[in-house]
Amino acid sequence: MKTIFKSATVLVAAMTLSVNAFGQETKKPASPAMTATGKIKDANITIVYNSPSVKDRKIWGNLVAYDQVWRAGANEATTFETDKEITVQGKKLPAGKYSFFLIPKEIGAWTAIFNKEAKQWGAYKYEQAKDALRVDVRTKDLSAKQETLVYKINKNGFSMDWDKTSVPVEIK
Repeated sequence: MKTIFKSATVLVAAMTLSVNAFGQETKKPASPAMTATGKIKDANITIVYNSPSVKDRKIWGNLVAYDQVWRAGANEATTFETDKEITVQGKKLPAGKYSFFLIPKEIGAWTAIFNKEAKQWGAYKYEQAKDALRVDVRTKDLSAKQETLVYKINKNGFSMDWDKTSVPVEIK
């Protein structure tokens, strides 16, 4: 009898939790988790990031400071993973999983960083000594505003597009 009572109690508790979980209205997170996947030559590429929105804010030089390491997304640092050695902007990057950072510049090339410490919250504990690779990249102006930050992988590499800026990174 005690076993039946315990089982019934657990069942009622589980049903109550399910009803509460389904009965509550859920909101979309401010910066939802996203994943971009693709293949460049024979390398499988995966970029995991959180996608913030512009929301009528000034992004470059305000929300995202110039000349400082930025997590290239929101929340946890963006991660970049390749299952094969690749060439990024003419420099070799071994197969592996990296955190991906950018250093935005008001004028001139931005710096793209692949850091060996893949699991990081933001760029708060970023250490340059753990960089696997740093390369300069030239941004491009987008013809229309990109409201939510998005990564796109294509046969030539990948880009991070947000607001009116695209940051293409060449991969071979």
